[in-house]
Amino acid sequence: MVRVYHTFHVEDSNLLKQQMLAWSSRFNICCFLDNNHYQSNYNSFDCLLGVGTTSIFQPSADFFSSLAEYMHDSNDYIFGHFNYEIKNIIEGGISLPPDDGTCFPDCFLFVPKILIELKESTLKIGVIDQEADSIFSEIMKQHPIDRSGHVISFQQKIYKEDYLHKVELLQKHIQHGDCYVINFCHQFFATAEINPVSIYTQLSNISPNPFSAFYRIDNNYLLCASPERYVKKIGDKLISQPIKGTSARKHFDLKEDGVSKIQLKNSAKDQSENVMVVDLVRNDLSKICEEGSVAVEELFGIYSFPHVHQMISTVVGRVEKDQSFSNILKATFPMGSMTGAPKKKVMELVDKYEQSKRGIYSGTVGYITPNKDFDFNVVIRSIVYNTDTKNVSFHAGSAITASSQPDEEYEECLLKAQAIIDVFSETKKRNK
Repeated sequence: MVRVYHTFHVEDSNLLKQQMLAWSSRFNICCFLDNNHYQSNYNSFDCLLGVGTTSIFQPSADFFSSLAEYMHDSNDYIFGHFNYEIKNIIEGGISLPPDDGTCFPDCFLFVPKILIELKESTLKIGVIDQEADSIFSEIMKQHPIDRSGHVISFQQKIYKEDYLHKVELLQKHIQHGDCYVINFCHQFFATAEINPVSIYTQLSNISPNPFSAFYRIDNNYLLCASPERYVKKIGDKLISQPIKGTSARKHFDLKEDGVSKIQLKNSAKDQSENVMVVDLVRNDLSKICEEGSVAVEELFGIYSFPHVHQMISTVVGRVEKDQSFSNILKATFPMGSMTGAPKKKVMELVDKYEQSKRGIYSGTVGYITPNKDFDFNVVIRSIVYNTDTKNVSFHAGSAITASSQPDEEYEECLLKAQAIIDVFSETKKRNK
């Protein structure tokens, strides 16, 4: 099958993205990736969308061999995700009960029937045995998205007192030398009926982040406002951009907001967390990159997002020839920013103290090109929803070190969850 591309000029790219989202959400399988106009050295597009399927990855008992075979046989774009629990195939792990509402399979990859790429004012539609003109016409006819919603009261899987106790126990592991830093997460959940497209639109408006995704597999939805890249490949170059270090925005006072940003930049605690994860990423990349090619392109970069300032570092390397996507995944997943160091021991502690699966949270969603370049995010700041069970859930986490103050770590989790909380708070205001 040969994909044919057709190009269209658009006047209002923001409106078109909303129309693309509304149109794509009717498909049982779709993946809508949006960088929300963030500029960086590694941008490839403004928005990328895959809908429908021409093939779906069917993993065998030998997961990575079957993955390598699927990648080798494909000469087209591939979209999809890997849950955090893929780490059990890589490193081993215990079987945990599922989270409320987390019904995504551990892995799902597909070649889309229709591929749409938006870059500035140019829209490309790639089709197989279909009319691109009629698809463009259907998209342009879409009405503005209804942003109505529901008031939802979330419960916590781990309440504050238990959270603080668990952090103290994790710090004892650090004191005993079991690990140096551990990303400890907990879940918020509720039962409610929501409009996924509306909620995603509200989340994107409140928190427009560069690795956002609206992702649907049948009755399962991921509404993702992630600021973090897991790994990108361009030619023989690998790029990973771990985030560690957070401070709150002070929108009510520009001077105070600047102070918050400077405090993050100079924070010894946040720098310590960040550099430990950077070292972990360097170690992971060195497994599949040419000797001496792994380098830190930027250390402790401070970037501002709607609710938080974040400390982001960029690690790059030149991937060895003949290293497949499956080998790169095996060497680098799960991402160090969502585990800690040393990775294997920390994952054991995560299984023990979090007591439930993370599922797609702290996993990854992204795409692979026909020439085997790829880009995948870190699934954080995200809502998971299932239309059958009506389960709505999200996670939040923070990095625990020996110097962490448990109360402050708890408050950092709430800060990271604020964009999601605000979605439903705004709904409450509109209903008054």
